[in-house]
Amino acid sequence: MMVTPFLWMVTTSLKTYLESMQIPPTIWPETWRFDNFARVFESADFLRYYANTIFITVLRTGAQLFLCSMAAYAFARLNFPFKNTLFLLMLSVLMVPMQVILIPNYALLAQLGWIDTFYALIVPGMFSAFGVFLLRQFFMGIPKELDEAAIMDGCTHWGIYWRIILPNAKPALVALAIFTVLAAWNDFLWPLVMTNSADMRVLSVGIANFEGQYSTEYPLLMAAALMSTVPMLLMFLFLQKHLIAGIALGGVRR
Repeated sequence: MMVTPFLWMVTTSLKTYLESMQIPPTIWPETWRFDNFARVFESADFLRYYANTIFITVLRTGAQLFLCSMAAYAFARLNFPFKNTLFLLMLSVLMVPMQVILIPNYALLAQLGWIDTFYALIVPGMFSAFGVFLLRQFFMGIPKELDEAAIMDGCTHWGIYWRIILPNAKPALVALAIFTVLAAWNDFLWPLVMTNSADMRVLSVGIANFEGQYSTEYPLLMAAALMSTVPMLLMFLFLQKHLIAGIALGGVRR
């Protein structure tokens, strides 16, 4: 059930248009059309979509790892007034669907003059309440005796965070990085609303434009979808052990 859609995408990307519309459908192409992948780049500025998506994904992921880890350290290690209340308020953001705040966010970014810019695609995704929760749970499992030993050696909170907490939290950081990359790479509604020009399109929006009003050339659509899916599959295959470890240890306290 999991593999069949991917197999269908691969085989359809190698078919002719007439064969992709054939009823009953065929599984294996009668004529293997590897030139469909080249036609994708001829039909649209696909390299531009790829570059935009990579740029946005890298910046959003790096910012989330940095900002969420600092916030998680504060909630896990520091004592300040209303800490638990603020943490619960932050988690309440997870219960608000994105569609509810889409129009207010659009109005805010329009006032800032950020519509159809990289700022609109990057800045709102630089922080995640889920990321703070995941890292906080992991940080709380790191023994506080390490902090006390570092303080006795004259280490500041920044030193504890940078030299002790982060090196011991690599599984959780990798897990958060994977979740962030997937969310940024597959994001569709936000880039669709916030961008107007073709130069600002990302892969998800660019692939959707392959679907026409009256007809859709499915081999090109599947070829574009396949090229956008391969990087995420490779990332998951290489980092799946870290992902599983980060999720498994995120809720464990030693």
